[in-house]
Amino acid sequence: MNIIVVGCGKVGMALAAQLNKENHNITIIDNNEKVLRHAVDTLDVMGIHGNGAMLQTQREADIKNADVMIAATNSDEINMLCCLIAKKEGNCSTIARIRDPQYTDEVSYLRDELNLAMVINPEMAAAKEVERLLRFPSAMKIDSFSKGKLDLIRAKIPEHSNICGKKLSELGKSLNVLICIIERGENVMIPGGNDEILAGDTISFIAKPHEANSFFQQCGIEYSPIRSCMIVGGGRVTYYIAKYIQESRLNIKLKIIDIDKDRCEFLADEFPDATIINGDGTDQDLLLREGIENLDAFCSLTGFDEENIMLSLYAGKLSKARLVTKINRIAFENVISEMYLGSVMYPKQIVADYIVQYVRALQNSQGSNIETLYKIADGKAEALEFKVNNNPAIVNHTFMELNFKPNVLVAAIIRDHKIITPGGSDFMLPGDRVIIITTNTGFNDLKDILA
Repeated sequence: MNIIVVGCGKVGMALAAQLNKENHNITIIDNNEKVLRHAVDTLDVMGIHGNGAMLQTQREADIKNADVMIAATNSDEINMLCCLIAKKEGNCSTIARIRDPQYTDEVSYLRDELNLAMVINPEMAAAKEVERLLRFPSAMKIDSFSKGKLDLIRAKIPEHSNICGKKLSELGKSLNVLICIIERGENVMIPGGNDEILAGDTISFIAKPHEANSFFQQCGIEYSPIRSCMIVGGGRVTYYIAKYIQESRLNIKLKIIDIDKDRCEFLADEFPDATIINGDGTDQDLLLREGIENLDAFCSLTGFDEENIMLSLYAGKLSKARLVTKINRIAFENVISEMYLGSVMYPKQIVADYIVQYVRALQNSQGSNIETLYKIADGKAEALEFKVNNNPAIVNHTFMELNFKPNVLVAAIIRDHKIITPGGSDFMLPGDRVIIITTNTGFNDLKDILA
């Protein structure tokens, strides 16, 4: 597909890189020649130097033959204008990044009036992920399917866990979850019945939200509800987290530290139940005075990756707090994964997942049946939710009869609000939703799981 990305910042680069891996033709527009040259040199993309909100620039990028336009500049208004021009001049799907909280209540109106295919807000998506982690403090990452009916949860198996050294076939029905992925060192595998769980493994499992905590107890993973949380950095992600906590009435005492006095006054007005502190979040004396040693959760959400990493390492040394670390730019995942940073959150990658899901759905000539897509296991595997169409090659055949590609697991079937953990005698019906876990990439359609 021909895809135009306006804006060559963190999100724009992440999108271009991910979509480029999916073998699309990418054109990036940016008025900063230096960053544009870096993108062209780094990725196999075309670069157009200019203002993406100008008709002439979009024509130079061949907007008439574009399939998708993604506007991801730092200005919400410019992004909306880019999409409006693209829709008038071309015949493409348009996606706008709209981040400012003042537009939150008007997103539906803007989407309809500007005929946008999607509105993306990296900070809001990241905040939603943090809010889920505060609900399930034993998890490293949580992705939701079928409007929250099922969760895919990532967790680390501790030493001396009850399930260590046991084959999955031995554990059988004593587990109330389905283990989908085992990460062991650099290896990522979809386990079979003869595979064992070892201490130090990172697993991803499918569970109903209310069943996850009992599994944590089975595994010997410590669980205690979050009652106090400190956030360093008062930016947009923090704003949305505070908003979610306020709206969901979670019983969490929230403390926010930010160095900008005006920002602190704004947050204090918006969230009167939270404690807002105007100060330097890297000041050790300040952190100690504010009780960092006794926290249940600590989130380092400043705009500087190095600062966030150091803060999380410091909090992890002083306390047993649940850690959340925001990373925007640093790409050394294998190094970061060896540090004790808790849940590492990449807002730009969350957005990339959403857009890749949408683009793959567009590629399906029979219409979209991809409902949800997540990159898991540090991008080495994918979890996809498909809606089952009336395809005779797939429906009404038992799984024993179907010939699946290697490294494909049908993790769950959702039928009439009931959740089925499938066995060999189960089958799919039109209208079902199925969750597929695979270490393959690029599935656009449910039929792609067949050999």
